[in-house]
Amino acid sequence: MIPTDLSPMANHLWQSTLCAALAWPLTLALRWNRAAVRYSIWLAASVKFLIPFSLLVSAGNHFAWRDAPAISVTMDQIVRPFALPVSELPIVATVQAASNPLPAILLVVWFCGFVLGIIYWTQRWRQVRAARRSAKLLDLNLPISVLSSPSRMEPGVFGILHPVLLLPEGIGSRLTAPQLQAILAHELCHVRRRDNLTGAVQMLVETIFWFHPLIWWIRVRLIEERERACDEDVLRHTNDPQDYAEGILNVCKFFLESPLVCASGVTGADLKKRIEAIMANRVARSLNAGRTALILTAAVIAGAGPVAVGVLGTQPIHGQTQAETALPAFEVASVKPTKPGTKGFIGVRPGGQRFEATNASLKHIIIMAYNITERQISGGPSWLESDTFDIDAKASRPTTREQIYLMVQTVLADRFKLRLTREAKEEPVYALLVDKGGPKLKLHEIQNGAQPLIRAGSAFGQMLFQNVPVSRLAWFLSTQVGRSVLDKTDLEGSYDFTLNYTPEVSKGGYIPDTSAKDLPDPSILTAVREQLGLKVQSQRGMVEFFTVAHVEKPSEN
Repeated sequence: MIPTDLSPMANHLWQSTLCAALAWPLTLALRWNRAAVRYSIWLAASVKFLIPFSLLVSAGNHFAWRDAPAISVTMDQIVRPFALPVSELPIVATVQAASNPLPAILLVVWFCGFVLGIIYWTQRWRQVRAARRSAKLLDLNLPISVLSSPSRMEPGVFGILHPVLLLPEGIGSRLTAPQLQAILAHELCHVRRRDNLTGAVQMLVETIFWFHPLIWWIRVRLIEERERACDEDVLRHTNDPQDYAEGILNVCKFFLESPLVCASGVTGADLKKRIEAIMANRVARSLNAGRTALILTAAVIAGAGPVAVGVLGTQPIHGQTQAETALPAFEVASVKPTKPGTKGFIGVRPGGQRFEATNASLKHIIIMAYNITERQISGGPSWLESDTFDIDAKASRPTTREQIYLMVQTVLADRFKLRLTREAKEEPVYALLVDKGGPKLKLHEIQNGAQPLIRAGSAFGQMLFQNVPVSRLAWFLSTQVGRSVLDKTDLEGSYDFTLNYTPEVSKGGYIPDTSAKDLPDPSILTAVREQLGLKVQSQRGMVEFFTVAHVEKPSEN
């Protein structure tokens, strides 16, 4: 399981790894084409490690299409497999940091590797700098400055903004004139291609993501295709393959390879394969329409995919990361197993500052905290319903009922280690609306912070509602009719009313006592219309369903 703090980085590494995995078959399909094309593909895969897809997703969110089709959910799961739903992120940051040291440990390990990488490349850079300082200027009539160094370093181009060609002393006596001309042509090709700049980018990627083995595999591919690209360029300009191959072998025999990735030399990559390719002198194929379309398609998928996730608006399903939204927490909270003989209760006590649950199953606490029905939650161990707990929690100051239940979500995640996965499905729902005659509801007058109360009356099929908002009535109706009821009345405030109806066993309501007399006639939906002045309208809508992904029994405090 990925810790919350590591979820964004895990997604980023997954996305970058996926891009590199897609680059490999693409380069295989282009193996008979120019090496410069394959080099560009591997370079793009490397640069992806520096560009989080979240930036592109955020850009897409500015043009978000909130009625997103189902394909957007699939795309989001591919792009962000470790993104945590809202219900998985209710732990306040300070609580999680204290309970899980893994992110801090990994950060320390990464920083040590990063520092070692900086030290390593700094030492190599100093070697090149020392060789350049001791070099003398040569006049070879080339478009860049040429220096002769007493070091035994191979010929190479050094510098990014103002590159210079550094040649070891005595190279002219080691190579014939045609061989030297071929080597110089190779180095000038590196200058034209700006290989030192792209090499520096790769060096940065290696230093930051030193722990990822794929980075080092990409490094080998880049060096291989970079040298092949220059080989192809040299051979295209009519240089003799044999002179060129012998020139490279003589450089390898008498001089040392450059210590820097961003210093382009002539002896990189698999030397045996390079010499065989040079002597074969095969002409690389130009990109035809099919292969060009293949590259463009891959580029569009890699670049436009994350933007599409943002445009199609899948984020409301998965919610925000903890860095973006930290749920409120109680000042103090106590969780204990229920003692024998305790009465059952779940709710907010008068005053709007204290939440209490006694003799309550965890499943019912979850239902209350997330304002859902039993049909909207599934999964979890059997004790989720069989075991009962007492929770006594107090906020630092009086607040709203909605804020209290957000704090309860924090308690569930902190003490029960609860994680829920959330999925939105389109299904038939009821919209609760005001009937044409207007509502028949009595506004609750005594505003003393009392908990909304829904309880059975003295008669069968009678329910009493005190200080209840219409949204809570919609929730109650959802538990009775086997379908989600959405409040679309726009009625504000809380109300007192009584509802008399005949419960329907098939819909999950109360089981009627067949011996009872004078049962109320109307169904619950008819009663709502006749007695409350409200009506329901059948339509289709998005309903969220929750699955318990992980839960633990709490330790007593």
